[in-house]
Amino acid sequence: MATVSESSGLILANSRKLRLFTLFILYVGQGLPIGLFWFAIPAWMAANGAPAGDVGSVIALTALPWSLKFVNGFIMDRYTFLPMGRRRVWLLGAQGVMIACLLVAVILNPGVGDVAVLGAIGFAVNMATTFQDVAVDGLAVDIMEEEERARGSGMMFGGQSIGIATATALTGAVIGQYGAPAAYAIVATLILALCLYIMAFSEREGERRLPWHAGAAHPRNLEIQAQAWWPILKSTFLSMFKAASILWLPVLFGRGILYGGLTGATPLIGANNVGWSESQISALTAGAGIVAGILCLTLGGWLGDKFGAKRTSIGWLAFQVAMCAVMFMAVPLWSDVRLFVVFVYLWISLDMLLTVSALPISMRLCDPKVAATQFTIYMAVSNFGISFGAFMLSRIDGMGGLPSIFLVVGAGATVGMLLLLTVRYPRRPEYYAALAAKLPHDDRVKPRID
Repeated sequence: MATVSESSGLILANSRKLRLFTLFILYVGQGLPIGLFWFAIPAWMAANGAPAGDVGSVIALTALPWSLKFVNGFIMDRYTFLPMGRRRVWLLGAQGVMIACLLVAVILNPGVGDVAVLGAIGFAVNMATTFQDVAVDGLAVDIMEEEERARGSGMMFGGQSIGIATATALTGAVIGQYGAPAAYAIVATLILALCLYIMAFSEREGERRLPWHAGAAHPRNLEIQAQAWWPILKSTFLSMFKAASILWLPVLFGRGILYGGLTGATPLIGANNVGWSESQISALTAGAGIVAGILCLTLGGWLGDKFGAKRTSIGWLAFQVAMCAVMFMAVPLWSDVRLFVVFVYLWISLDMLLTVSALPISMRLCDPKVAATQFTIYMAVSNFGISFGAFMLSRIDGMGGLPSIFLVVGAGATVGMLLLLTVRYPRRPEYYAALAAKLPHDDRVKPRID
């Protein structure tokens, strides 16, 4: 049995505000290595003469673990230390590995031309980050109430945007002044501070904060925890191969293509067309990330609540298609600082807002017994799109140059928008309750895909 001290204090299941804040701050921490390896390092490479192929290769290697993280979900749904909750032990372990990898990077200190080493470090750190990401996503599905999901989605990805922006601005400035090792050390220190916060809360009543504390597994977790691989595989297979689930995957893939393609295109346009340094490019992307985070925290969740996940997502995808068309046709104006600034603010904000609006659909499609596994597969598809977008960026020389990346990105957004316009996806439960209440008892309908 848990002691009085262990069953009181910061317990996520007992406080909506604590749940939302915890998801927010964990996503802030998750954004730190992303800001470093997806924005600051590519900007540093581009500003120091690295070609598009090298920048794209490093981003592709950095993004690869995010495409493979569905494996993480299987492992986490099968193995955990339930006395500490379903996800906390994985959070602490993942962050410990991230810190260790960053310290190795400090020691190795690879240069701009060390593409393989930079890619390997980015791969290793992001592999650990994917374990944290899966643990946080599984935690969100486990503990959030249905009415919290739109707001929680805004808090999560708003936090990620702020974390990415903070890391991009901070590490971009530090790299220019003191070199990359100082940036690696700063991010490691910030992640260590987040570890201390994770040690301070528990998921549910009576659980242990740390392995040597008093406490026990919560009955709810004992009831749903899978004890063998086959039930996990069976439940995941049945849920993933529903029609709505299959038709949801291209929407997620298209979202990823935009992020992967434009993450690499931004420093290339900034350095080669506008003539900016890595610190200027990093500062711009950081500012855009802050704006995107604020929009996610405010506008993103509010629009999702008011208009629904599906309609809101259609709107953001339409904006993305229009943006890609304008950038493709405005190549002669790429050297205009004003166009570049608007483009960066727009694509980063639209990407995050689409993620916020689409997340509740992914959650509603998940079977609670395999929430980490199924949700991770959805996110892995999106992240495979990121790798694909980065890969296409590294092949632009054979496609007509850098402007062609906007055709690739625009095509992905168009496919996603068409699917959302034509396919029925799950609505919120209260929609079906209200519908059923209006019908005679014998005519009441079961929830459908809409």
